[in-house]
Amino acid sequence: MSPRLRLLIADDQPLMRAGFRAVLEATGEMEVVGEAGDGEAAVELARALSPDVVLMDIRMPRLDGIEATRRLAGHRVLILTTFGLDDYIIDALRAGASGFILKDVPTEELVRAVRVIAAGEALLSPAVTRRLLDRVGRRLPASATTAPAAFAELTEREREVFELLARGLSNAEIAELLVVGDATVKTHVSNVLMKLGLRDRVQAVVLAYESGLIAPGTSA
Repeated sequence: MSPRLRLLIADDQPLMRAGFRAVLEATGEMEVVGEAGDGEAAVELARALSPDVVLMDIRMPRLDGIEATRRLAGHRVLILTTFGLDDYIIDALRAGASGFILKDVPTEELVRAVRVIAAGEALLSPAVTRRLLDRVGRRLPASATTAPAAFAELTEREREVFELLARGLSNAEIAELLVVGDATVKTHVSNVLMKLGLRDRVQAVVLAYESGLIAPGTSA
């Protein structure tokens, strides 16, 4: 039997934490190893307990969920929000969150989200992330038009792959455009993420916007 996923829930509402715990532990696959009622406690507990996934509310006392996420670099954080597609989501992605989900989603979607993030994947597809960034593109720095120095480490083909994945294309779509195999594209994507210090494709999309490679409204 696989070990149960270890979770930390950070939310300033005790009833909300209790509800999440009940739903997640009912699967028999997950264990809530800690609860936090504010952002500072969330950071302390996450560092002490090393959970597989941190479920993080955005609005909390002492330290909000965005800053708490930023301080937990290296941890997999699922942002919980009641605000939908708004500026908070962009801030969360830029802070290093692995994805976000609305608090009122069906229980099966919450469970799926935790599983996806625990598996090391980003909850949002690049295409969905692009739509988010298009919607609130005004929030991104207008002056961020200089590519990071790490771009120089990419080969010509890797830069091409980076731009395509940042536009929301899947590996299969990139392979078709470049007339190469899926395995080749997967290798290029892995190299791009490694060289640019990115955890997943969602972060690649954010970097592409912040560096000016892609502008809001650019056709995919």
